[in-house]
Amino acid sequence: MQQPKKLLIITYYWPPAGGPGVQRWLKFVKYLPDFDIQPIVYVPENPTYPIVDEGLLNEVSDKAIILKNKIFEPYQLAGIFSKKQTQKISSGIIPAAKKQSVLEKLLLWVRGNLFIPDARKYWVKPSVTYLNKYIQENNIDTILTSGPPHSLHLIGLKLKEELGVKWFADFRDPWTTIGYHKALKLSSYADKKHKFLESKVLNSADTIIVTSKTTKSEFQALTQKPIEVITNGYDIENVAKQTLDEKFTMAHIGSFLSDRNPKVLWEVLQELVTENSTFSANFQLKLIGKISQEILESLSNYNLESYCNNLGYVSHTEAIAHQRKSQVLLLIEIDSKDTNSIIPGKLFEYMVSERPIVAIGPKDSDFAEIISSTNTGVFFTYSEKERLKKTILSYFELFLENKLLVHPIGLQYYSRKSLTEKLANLINH
Repeated sequence: MQQPKKLLIITYYWPPAGGPGVQRWLKFVKYLPDFDIQPIVYVPENPTYPIVDEGLLNEVSDKAIILKNKIFEPYQLAGIFSKKQTQKISSGIIPAAKKQSVLEKLLLWVRGNLFIPDARKYWVKPSVTYLNKYIQENNIDTILTSGPPHSLHLIGLKLKEELGVKWFADFRDPWTTIGYHKALKLSSYADKKHKFLESKVLNSADTIIVTSKTTKSEFQALTQKPIEVITNGYDIENVAKQTLDEKFTMAHIGSFLSDRNPKVLWEVLQELVTENSTFSANFQLKLIGKISQEILESLSNYNLESYCNNLGYVSHTEAIAHQRKSQVLLLIEIDSKDTNSIIPGKLFEYMVSERPIVAIGPKDSDFAEIISSTNTGVFFTYSEKERLKKTILSYFELFLENKLLVHPIGLQYYSRKSLTEKLANLINH
């Protein structure tokens, strides 16, 4: 009987880490053994995770081999001075430039200019030493690195150079074109160094894996190496059937960043609660996850505070439950062409919740095409105020008639198992 192929996966986010970064490889690892691949997962022993969800530990496959090695993280030291601000920056919540404190400006400058490509750079050297020995002792010929943090790709780069292993570089998000990269107050030297490392990784890996067609197009301008698109997806979740909320709840689930502030939505909702007493009596805005101060201030400015139910961060299981009982789900992306390639991981969980999605983002967003093709909701640009208002009102009228439903199509393509099969075919090719 043929032995399963060994795949060494180098990732930073792993249970008990919470948030979207952990889900992709947690689920791939769950299904890889079904396709005769033995996952060996290398993770930090003492990481600094901005979000923790202990419940995800129960989802780790018992067929996976987990390797752990200590990491030194500057965020651990920075937290001594300001744990709250350090956690915010670590989790991607960056205040608008004009609202940044002196300490926040300093932390951002240090993050962008001294920690290149990121604050996990000090894990590269000890990881290469540890894994070099492990790979040779265990006859492993294929490795995969997942970023961000993109410093993990530098581990793959060194192992490729030293051992000649087959290397897949998985980009859950872009590197230098991602929205927050510009907020790091980069010097000319730092900017060039980021781009140099990005180019070296893209031209040294055997295959690049990305999550969107726009990222593939951007990377094709930087490398001739093969690039494959494997999106995120949804899994079969063990969540009890939910009773729909009695109110007309519009739920945003996940981090609500400063630059993701949809004032067009707040204007529409303010008009609807002012003009329509029935809407006002039934409407509730549910916020689940880390919320930036700018979002909260905007809600106050538009007199929507009294309609908000701010639940904060909840476990992944609880988040899934809220997705299935909320009347409408909100998906908001930053209004910038830099985010066209971003396909939020929660989109796929939204799509199988059987609740309509109201999505707002920049023109030509990759996720707009997915929502349209699966018939799971409606996408709007930030300039489509009247169309947005008309759609929300039509959903509300269907809610009053107890007829608010969606009829998805083609979702099976985005199941975690189907996506893992695609990955396995790539690994075994």
